[in-house]
Amino acid sequence: MYILRPDIAEDEVTNHIDKYNKLLEEFGGTILDSQMRGKRRLAYQINKHREGIYVQLSHQGDGQHIFKIEKAMRLSEDVIRYMTVKQEGPLPTPRPSNNSAAQSKDKDSKQNKEESEEKTVTEPEASSPEKEEIKAKENA
Repeated sequence: MYILRPDIAEDEVTNHIDKYNKLLEEFGGTILDSQMRGKRRLAYQINKHREGIYVQLSHQGDGQHIFKIEKAMRLSEDVIRYMTVKQEGPLPTPRPSNNSAAQSKDKDSKQNKEESEEKTVTEPEASSPEKEEIKAKENA
């Protein structure tokens, strides 16, 4: 994940993304996913900036390329923060497009609704001790 200055033009942002993707591949890494997360407010002010453009870069490699790409980010004036996190376990998969996610969500909600209708069973009302006392007085 790295954060670019907020005052950069959109075409320059894509140039930076392409630059770091190519740099990573040159150093022997494999890019799994690269997403621009957009301009967001920072938790605290960095170099007099209150916002930043977030970019998430998921990659795979032996780890030797990380030092080189971090050095390139450190020397760039447009990158205000970067962070590399090692993930163990299954590799991240790219998120599906919004259309297919919305369709699967609709299918799931319809299926859940049908299942809940099938499971709904009316049970007789449970008697409370007060009601039992009233019934006993009426019978006496």
